[in-house]
Amino acid sequence: MTSNRHKKAGRALRVRHGAERDGTGGARTADDTVLDAARDCVLAVGVRRTTLTDIARRAGVSRMTLYRRWPDVRTIVADLMTREWVGLGDSLQPPDDGRPVRPRFVSGLVTGVRTFRDHPLLRKIIEVDPELLLPYVLDRCGASQLVFLELFEEALRAGHADGTVRRDHPARQARAVLLVVQSYVLSAPTMLDDADPDLGSDAFDEELRHILERMLAP
Repeated sequence: MTSNRHKKAGRALRVRHGAERDGTGGARTADDTVLDAARDCVLAVGVRRTTLTDIARRAGVSRMTLYRRWPDVRTIVADLMTREWVGLGDSLQPPDDGRPVRPRFVSGLVTGVRTFRDHPLLRKIIEVDPELLLPYVLDRCGASQLVFLELFEEALRAGHADGTVRRDHPARQARAVLLVVQSYVLSAPTMLDDADPDLGSDAFDEELRHILERMLAP
């Protein structure tokens, strides 16, 4: 039951934030203009120093227009993070090139972790406003996490079908995978030492690949 709820929520969020297109290539919306402006503000000064007035000015809209859609800056930033993470995650899904599922899935996860870790918006938030991320680490699943759980579960079921992923409860496996990759995205900077090749990002990417392979192999 919980898995179905996560799937429905994730699918709805992918539609809302443009991860699923209608076949016409998808069109940018007025929301995108505001979220682009919010991203520029956050990258410039961080979330706490960004105001609705700043965002409205950059977006070329009135503050009242923003208030009708978002009550405060943090709500806009929450939607911005969802758009950025969902769009990034969707773009990193490995194509079905005929290879078995597990190696494609693991490679996509390792690439995704590195891409997320280097994402300028995430880096800025961790540097200046890390408390924004705490609810999604300690308290509840956020919108993008629901989307990733859905995508992971779909991949794991495909891996069960082709025999390359250990058969187990797919929703539980998806959550376990998310816990692993999330820690490598958010906590890796505290462990990395790029001055030492054995402790640099490349070495930890290979360590993550090893963990995921051992975790998912039949």
